[in-house]
Amino acid sequence: MPVAGAGASHIPSPASSSSGSPGSPGSSGAPAPSGPSPSGGGPGRRSWWGWGTEDKALSDAECVALGALVPGAADTPLPVPAVADLDLPKVRVEPPAALAPVMSAEPWDRASHTYGKAYRDVMRALHGDLAAAPDQVARPRTEQEVADVLDWAAGADVAVVPYGAGSSVAGGVEYRAGLHRGVVSLDLSALDRVLEIDRVSRAARIQAGALGPGLEAQLRPHGLTLRHFPQSFEFSTLGGWLATRAGGHYATVYTHVDDLVESMRVVTPVGVSESRRLPGSGAGPSPDRLFLGSEGTLGVISEAWMRLQERPRHKASATVLFDDVHAAMEAVRAVSQAGLHPANCRLLDPGEAALSGVARDGASVLVLGVESARVPVDGRLAELLALARDHGGVPAATRSGAPDAAAEAWRSAFLRMPYVRDALARMSVLTETFETACTWDRAPELYASVRERLAGAVREVTGSEPTITCRFTHVYPDGPAPYFTVVAPGRRGRETAMWDEIKAASMEILHDHGATVTHHHAVGRDHRPGYDRQRPELFAQALRAVKHTLDPAGILNPGVLVDPADTAASGA
Repeated sequence: MPVAGAGASHIPSPASSSSGSPGSPGSSGAPAPSGPSPSGGGPGRRSWWGWGTEDKALSDAECVALGALVPGAADTPLPVPAVADLDLPKVRVEPPAALAPVMSAEPWDRASHTYGKAYRDVMRALHGDLAAAPDQVARPRTEQEVADVLDWAAGADVAVVPYGAGSSVAGGVEYRAGLHRGVVSLDLSALDRVLEIDRVSRAARIQAGALGPGLEAQLRPHGLTLRHFPQSFEFSTLGGWLATRAGGHYATVYTHVDDLVESMRVVTPVGVSESRRLPGSGAGPSPDRLFLGSEGTLGVISEAWMRLQERPRHKASATVLFDDVHAAMEAVRAVSQAGLHPANCRLLDPGEAALSGVARDGASVLVLGVESARVPVDGRLAELLALARDHGGVPAATRSGAPDAAAEAWRSAFLRMPYVRDALARMSVLTETFETACTWDRAPELYASVRERLAGAVREVTGSEPTITCRFTHVYPDGPAPYFTVVAPGRRGRETAMWDEIKAASMEILHDHGATVTHHHAVGRDHRPGYDRQRPELFAQALRAVKHTLDPAGILNPGVLVDPADTAASGA
């Protein structure tokens, strides 16, 4: 095990308590660590079929009201099946007696671990299609039990699919290979503690199953924060963030979890890999980089030393309105290249601004925010606003004469949006989101192409005019990360097939413009076609060889990043 540096403290395991909402991303408050298995009833129970918790899902009446805003939507919402009524496949494998205490084949556990939270996952669950359900759900309580599960599975021809917290929107937690005798979903929610804090080096050793709110709750008494707040913060784990190279809420600097990693410990089917704690190193290729983004195909991340920051005490925000979306893009480019490093720099095009309820007059909206743990930030915000004005932007407070409430309105809509997506899905409305990144010189053309070409593809698939919106979620000196949302009516019973066609069309557009297949949603299985075209073939060959070395039986998340058959072929 890694040894803490000078000033390190060992953190006692706090008593389990119920989970709660994290509030707005970046807020100083966070609820206590999550409790045991969420399969019990009561407030805050996770939804087995959709996003978040059951008590926050929109009602039937709210679904109908939303559907009325989309011409061609169904008149009534799809009912949510009761778990007791699901036709789950027969359990094919039973664990050995030694592992029985950490295994479950209960219907709720199997159903809730079948899919992630992509649109196609939600639709199949609503239609009662649980054919991909795992045979067992494993919740190991120690790292040794993780190793024991992998050892048994390798000898029994059982696939192991690391689950994280199940918030994948890229098919990352669904078994599709069809080559194994059985399937186990590996849930590390019992490994959710901050084990040590090195206050001098400002780092912490954290177990991989820690959910965002619980992680922050354990750091808060020390005045520290990981400062990683993805939209899925409440329903995703440290291990999931690392395995998918997650992007956080902050738009610039240290937004990717990659930059927060000091060292990692990973359990593979052939042994444990542990890197050394270092602030930086030029000693060959980084072992951490091998497992970051590996999506559970090379090993199971059990814990990591993560770089921390002091909690911010000074904050300021403002929104700026633009009549021309291209002028707004130029303003964002100027901001990203100015070295001012705003915490928030979200550009909403007119459609996204209207969808979020931030502006309905055709304006594009730039949401700016700055923060610091040490010094006031009003001067830095003033510099950012000056740059925006240079490109034709008008601060919202100046235009309206009223206090600027747009940032808070956008934040509330941002956190609520996944629940709205599920409500629209129940009305058979297609709601696809995809995100990417490209260099600044390609951004205007990519934006125009998505709006034109994808709109044509959606019209061909659905026969209806779609709504297509865009926001920049992250910005870099050399390019933005555009995030597109597509809304169109589907046909009941064919929603998944129609979504697949639209997804394929969006991937083709990204490829044609040299944009990445994903900026922060990972590859999973849904993005594999685009990922295969993006990566160099020599790298693909090397990845297959690594997969065979670390997972010779090919049991870990088969079909993610490399095909199951490729693993065997690489060792031939």
